[in-house]
Amino acid sequence: MKKTVDVSLPIGPMHPLFKEPCRIKCETRGEYVLSAEVELGYVKKGIERIMRGRPWQEVMFLAERVCGICSVIHNFVFIEAVENVSGIAPTERAAYLRVIVNELDRMQSHLLANYSYCYTIEHETLAMYLLNLRETVMDQLELITGARVTCAFIIPGGVRCDLSADGAASLRTALDHIDSELSRFVRIFETGPLIGLRSKGVGLLTKEAAIEAHAAGPTARASGIPDDLRNIHPTYRLLDFKPVIRYEGDNYARIMVRFEEVFQSTGLIRTALALMKEGPIRGGGTIKAGTVQYRGEAPRGELLYDLTTDEHGRILEIAIQTPSIMNIQVCAHAMLKNAQSAADITAIFISSDPCIACTER
Repeated sequence: MKKTVDVSLPIGPMHPLFKEPCRIKCETRGEYVLSAEVELGYVKKGIERIMRGRPWQEVMFLAERVCGICSVIHNFVFIEAVENVSGIAPTERAAYLRVIVNELDRMQSHLLANYSYCYTIEHETLAMYLLNLRETVMDQLELITGARVTCAFIIPGGVRCDLSADGAASLRTALDHIDSELSRFVRIFETGPLIGLRSKGVGLLTKEAAIEAHAAGPTARASGIPDDLRNIHPTYRLLDFKPVIRYEGDNYARIMVRFEEVFQSTGLIRTALALMKEGPIRGGGTIKAGTVQYRGEAPRGELLYDLTTDEHGRILEIAIQTPSIMNIQVCAHAMLKNAQSAADITAIFISSDPCIACTER
């Protein structure tokens, strides 16, 4: 009789399907995955140490560089943390513009995550469709902010630049195009037999395991956890925001949550455009000394900035908690454990949308 032996299976740190370097160390018995660990540390930046002692104007640009895939939310949370400690409020028009740019950034991040997943399961056609659609979103970010990735759009008391009437019309046209195209792509994802075989029932994460590991964002919401910090943000509450939740807890559910949140983002942007009135985009204000913890909903989940400022606007201390580390850990210890096939390891890992850049900040 042929004996099945335990094998250590290393994947990475450089892998064609990984956006950034990390290493997954799996113990397998044949195709069956017994356990997994993720090894990090290949791109450590030390960015929090670099931020200390610098004026907020410099830290604002550094914050965006914690993660290039979701840079707007770092700009958003850092500036609103500084506003919170200083008693500064953005103008009404600026508050809606912040939401519009933040949701565009969420859309491009989710489309990139789902592109990566489709590419991982070898559905390259759908992957390229999604990557091409992401360019439409990036074009709108550039139209509004002047930049595609690191926009530095949000400043204390407001935003850097306004959205013209022509820009708003272009944005609405782009949103219609995105909804139309994405509806077709989601139908391909929902009905494709290859996708079902590689996604449904794979990488299961129960609600209990997600709660125990403090999973965040779409990874948690795909397992029935309704947590989304946009629920408590004053501007989002004006837009009648409701989180997207699914209950299957598998690869398929995590990808579908992101697809549904892209549709939700287009709706939030349309509502913001309808409610946004003419008015100033900058309210001004002076940065004051104090300490604050401030949270926001990044594309991957809860983002927290804990910072101390002085009366000159310098950042004396800062600590950032990003969502990817929790999702990476729950992926290794719950989703990958007991996977039926070693061929599913990369697909399960990518389904959690791991961001190594913000984890190794």
